[in-house]
Amino acid sequence: MLVTTSHSQKTSHQVNVSSEIGTLRRVIVHSPDSGLGKVVPSKAQDWLFEDIVHLDTMRREEYDLYIKILLYFLDPQKVKGKISTIDAPENSRNFYKPEHPDYFNSNKVIDPQSLLSHILEDEKVRIRLLAAICAVERCSYTTQEYLTTLPSKELSKTLISGTLPDKSMIFAPIPNFIFTRDIGITINDHILLNKPAKIARTREALLTQYIFHNHPIFVHLKDKIIEIPESEHHFLLPDGEKDYKRATLEGGDVMMVSPNHLLIGLSERTSPYAVNQVIKILFEKEVVEKITVIKIPKKRDFMHIDTIFTQVKQNVWVLLGTLSREGEELEKRDFMESLQEVKPSEKLKIMQFVKGYGDKPVHYEYLEDLLDDISQNDLGCKEQTVFVYSGNNEFPFGAREQWTDSCNLLTIKEGVSIAYDRNDKTIEAFKQAGFEAIGAAELLDQFEKGTITPEEVENTIILLPSAELSRARGGSHCMSMPLLRDPIQ
Repeated sequence: MLVTTSHSQKTSHQVNVSSEIGTLRRVIVHSPDSGLGKVVPSKAQDWLFEDIVHLDTMRREEYDLYIKILLYFLDPQKVKGKISTIDAPENSRNFYKPEHPDYFNSNKVIDPQSLLSHILEDEKVRIRLLAAICAVERCSYTTQEYLTTLPSKELSKTLISGTLPDKSMIFAPIPNFIFTRDIGITINDHILLNKPAKIARTREALLTQYIFHNHPIFVHLKDKIIEIPESEHHFLLPDGEKDYKRATLEGGDVMMVSPNHLLIGLSERTSPYAVNQVIKILFEKEVVEKITVIKIPKKRDFMHIDTIFTQVKQNVWVLLGTLSREGEELEKRDFMESLQEVKPSEKLKIMQFVKGYGDKPVHYEYLEDLLDDISQNDLGCKEQTVFVYSGNNEFPFGAREQWTDSCNLLTIKEGVSIAYDRNDKTIEAFKQAGFEAIGAAELLDQFEKGTITPEEVENTIILLPSAELSRARGGSHCMSMPLLRDPIQ
């Protein structure tokens, strides 16, 4: 049962997340910027994209709905009764642009571009940050000098999109910045700053580092911002041997599932060294008591653990069947071995470390065993644990829909999550589990008419249009960095 906390008890600077499903109060999201519209086929994979997207469709018909849904649940006065005006053609999306005077400017649904503009008002921060970015991007001295003359709002836009006010490009874009889950994770009242594995995300990490260390809403954290150190040996290793010792970790591989329990994925984007360092630091700081490491196949299909499972209620999880007990049972009955999607050698390995018990982990054979233990023992749920499988565990829909983020859901409050509308079989599985499914536009229309309120929405999957968003290979979970959730009891 949720512990209710009145808004008057909250301060705008609070940072605390102790679960995946407590009512969401503050979140960092980044609306698609012009950099996304500059991804070209020859560079798409270098910039971690499988395809190029149509930016205007992604914004107007998909992501803007995501923003309005978040605002209606987290900061309704910014949007309630205003949607027809907000989306009027003459307003040209100004409501969604952090650099524009008509920007919604919420302190509950926060764009990092807005945070960046604020810290750039500080001359010392501006000089240091520009020097760091220009060094990474190998800018000319003249370019760096010119950037110092830009107003803060224009400069923040340029540092993210790579584009100057005159539309000329001076940096490569950072199109993955819409996936704010990967820049940092809130672990109770601490922030873990992540270290992306790919060079294409270096500028994201640098901007995030400056935001969290310099913005007033995070200044009270001080010693609670955690950065992962590199191994001192890393710098001395030959290039071919550096990967093993690199400290790389992305937020899609980190989940806070209960106040004392953190999950970390060991994936193609998160290294063993980084996982080891995070365990060591969090145990020493007594931030959590239990950390479970989930080693997943190093395949582009999976990327992070939040692409194969997320949580919707205390006792409800959505997951990929082929990496589970259910998948193994299906394989035993499947005589067409050539059609098996995942070989046994590619399955998960799950190890749980408990503070004070040294390096002797508890092993789980199946993902369902771990998730059931979290529901029943960590969260004290009295109801049976329910598993909703990607594609309703029907071949080939499980893999097809997992690719388009059927398992990557953001839970706004317990039992209410945001998903993509294209994953029909997974939506069918949710309905069979007792959930309703409704399109985001239809729900917003009901909110505007007053036929239902966000507080009345229960056991519902909110469906975003996703033709373009799904091309970017990230769902609503990826596109969010929660800063504050209500505790669950």
